[in-house]
Order: sequence, then C-alpha cells, then structure tokens
Amino acid sequence: MKVASEFRFPPCARLPLRFPTQDLQAAVAALPASAWVTHFNTAYHSGGWSGVSLLAPEASNHALSAGQGNDTRPPSATRWYGPFWQALLQRFETPVGCARLLRLDAGSSIREHCDPDLGDPDGEVRLHIPILTGPGVEFLLEGQVVPMAPGECWFLDLARPHRVDNVSEQARVHLVIDARRNDWLRRQIAAGLTDTPACQPARSTLAFAEFRRQVERRPDLAAALCDLQDPRDFCARAVALGDGMGLRFQDDDVRAAMRQGRRAWLDQGSY
Repeated sequence: MKVASEFRFPPCARLPLRFPTQDLQAAVAALPASAWVTHFNTAYHSGGWSGVSLLAPEASNHALSAGQGNDTRPPSATRWYGPFWQALLQRFETPVGCARLLRLDAGSSIREHCDPDLGDPDGEVRLHIPILTGPGVEFLLEGQVVPMAPGECWFLDLARPHRVDNVSEQARVHLVIDARRNDWLRRQIAAGLTDTPACQPARSTLAFAEFRRQVERRPDLAAALCDLQDPRDFCARAVALGDGMGLRFQDDDVRAAMRQGRRAWLDQGSY
C-alpha cells in the first residue's frame, strides 16, 4: 500500500527499526583515531565535534559535508565503509545520500540552528541512530528533548530549530543518515508515530523558566535587564544573572524567549 505524497512529516518519530547496541559500539571502537576529523561548522559548536564519513555525496566539499539534497548521484564509499556499516544501511529501503558518524565530546555543545535544506518536500530527510549516549546528553528540537536511546532509529525534522548539549563525562556518537523520501520511509515514520515517546523540557529550559519567574517577582532583576538594547548584551546579562542564582541556562534559551517576545516575560512588560 502506498502512502499519499501529501504525508505530513512530524517534528520527530521513532522508527520501528532497532540495531544491536553492542555491535554498533564495537564497530565505532574499531575505528582508529585518525578516522575522526573535526566538523567543518566551527561557528556552531563549542568543545569538540568530529565525525567519520562512511558514504560521501559526490557534491560534498568537506569530508563531513552532507552535500545537496537534490543531488541524485549515488554517494561514494569511503575507506571506513566496511561490511558492518554496509549491512546496516541495506536495511533502509530508500536511497541513502550520505552516512556519517558524528561525535560530540564530553562537555561540548552544538548551538541552536536550522538546516533549511532538509525542509525541501522533494529532498532528503535526516535519520539518527544513537550509538553512545546517556542522560547527560540532550538533543533539543524546538526546545524539547528528544529521548533517543542507543540502537533506536529516529527521524528528526532538522529544518526546525535544534541544538545538542553534552554535559556527561563521555562522548556522544550517532550514526547520521540522509535518506530520500519515499513510500517505504513514510510507512516507517507513520508506523513509528504510534510508539514514539513524548519529548520533555530540557534542564536549561526549566532553569530559564524559573529565572523568568524570578524576574517577574524581583524588580532588581528586571532593572538589571531593562537598560540593555543589544540582544547579545541582554543574553549575556541574563545568563550571568541566572548562573549567579544557580540557574544554568544558555543564551539559546534566552534567544528563544526573545523570539516569542521579550516584553512578555519582563515584569509589567518593561524592557
């Protein structure tokens, strides 16, 4: 049975595909240190973000580039695309344009951003298979934590705002796959929606919500913010004030609130 082309892709979904966690982790551990290269998008992360290209698009200009979603040429296999990864990707009944292992080191973060090319209704979508992760890793999609566990396969609409925080003591590693939209993939996503766990607010989101409540109650906090016109200064001041109160959040949390309207959360609407 075909799924209508008008199928509406959700923000995220856990597909009914599972992969043995121990085998995934063993395959990653077998890679030499020289296989990992620094991610090209240095402006979007702090700490360490690196990866290993398995299948590289023909049009890519960097080892970890995802290429262009409208490039229908088959990708090139790299030297690291061994039998294990080949067998794994054969389970996907849709053309794969790119496959990478992406590692976010302990104590590192990927800043909030969007990947607008993934919003093309005729283009590719991005799938994540967590390999190494834990409670200290939060993948935020539109401010909500997507509860991805090792060995699962998730569709994520990354044309929406997203970021990753790793406050754990180990690196986070995901297999990231860019795949063509087709009826098989739509069926997988539709089937997975019935078993997708609910997303939850991030720790920093909860901390910032408490900070907002404190600003509404304390005129001194509102006064400390109301004289700042530059958004960068405003974010930095809010983060610093929160940190001094034991409420740790990031400027991404502040910017998200600013997009919704800074006046809405300053006491009596003052800014």
